[in-house]
Amino acid sequence: MISKKHIGVIGVGLCLLASIAVADIDDVFDRLDQRLAIGFPERQFYFRASGTFDLAAYELSQPSADTIYTENQTLFVPRLSVYFDAQIGKQVHLFTQTRVDRGFDPANAPLEARLDEYAIRISSGEKPSFALQLGKFGTVFGSWVRRHGSWENPFVTPPFAYGRLIGIWGNRAATSAEMLLRWSHIPPYYTVGTENADKYFRFPLIWGPAYSTGAAAYFETDRAEIAVEVKNVDLSAQPDSWSPDREGWGHPAVSSRFGWRPNEMWSLGFSASTGAYLQPSATSVLGPGTGRNEYREYVVGQDLSFAWHHWQIWAEIVEARYMIPQVTHVDVLSWYLETKYKFTPRFSAALRLDQQRYGHISDDNGPSIRWGRNTWAIDVAPTLRLAAHLQLKLQYSLQHEDDSPRPWGHVLVLQSTLRF
Repeated sequence: MISKKHIGVIGVGLCLLASIAVADIDDVFDRLDQRLAIGFPERQFYFRASGTFDLAAYELSQPSADTIYTENQTLFVPRLSVYFDAQIGKQVHLFTQTRVDRGFDPANAPLEARLDEYAIRISSGEKPSFALQLGKFGTVFGSWVRRHGSWENPFVTPPFAYGRLIGIWGNRAATSAEMLLRWSHIPPYYTVGTENADKYFRFPLIWGPAYSTGAAAYFETDRAEIAVEVKNVDLSAQPDSWSPDREGWGHPAVSSRFGWRPNEMWSLGFSASTGAYLQPSATSVLGPGTGRNEYREYVVGQDLSFAWHHWQIWAEIVEARYMIPQVTHVDVLSWYLETKYKFTPRFSAALRLDQQRYGHISDDNGPSIRWGRNTWAIDVAPTLRLAAHLQLKLQYSLQHEDDSPRPWGHVLVLQSTLRF
């Protein structure tokens, strides 16, 4: 359960939020919104500052394969996100996102400040429209990245495809099937109780919104959209490598998405991506005749969304293949289905079904075996809007992991979000 310390912090926070809501802060923040927006119509220049302040308390079972970095069962994470947007004429848009928190992913770490996004977008304006974007920004792959912010997302934690660690290391290449099975914690190739020891070496299929650096081109009509990006690292690269000064451009990744909207209710998409998944530090330990470019990740995805009255539905399937020269290749299939229902203008609830499945490989003794632990989860998340700028979100996730000494796990999160 959540510790007494966290219960106290959450209780104080809820009392403050309730007091604010009773005082009707909507007028206060509406006036603040006006002060944070500046416009010069005669010069066609507009500027706006906005953001969110999140407080989240986690209670989770250990060990955890999610991108939540603590060995404790409780974690308290504050996060301040500040956005700056500038519009110059009808064609030029500049935006940045700065965060102050305990790490890009929830972690038991000191507070730090980061510039997660900065980009310039030049657009033709009218549809059919063409746009070019340069800088550090979220990937065009899939549909979850477009709604991953704490205010828009009905859940706190990401789906497995964007936040479940797999048994491949970024700083070292596997040299045998047995090593790969040990990294994936498949019995009898590892020691029980050491699951968290290699957590910082592993990565998910797609690391959250993948705020890496590069360029993207967009073409959009009333019904269709095409997006292609070239980034400095692939989708599974860790956040520390997203900036160009950390990784460079020796092994760029290419991602794309084609979207189709047959009507106002439906949206369909197909995505694809490829890139080298090893970090530069792995180059010195590669075998003779092999390079980082041969250790590639190939990812394809299909996404769907539907909206009708009080209902919203999102679904996504992500299939990934990792090439491991002189050993094998391995496959992963991850999918989720989310649905949200708005009971009243202030209260809604969401349900998510999530699963990640692994392909088979042959170990050094010959028999075929799954190279990872198949996992499924059921997530439930009610959300209460206390005011137009304030909401509370509670998420409970029940997880089951095959071939694990602790097959059942859970994550409980209480998050408050103040939007300005």
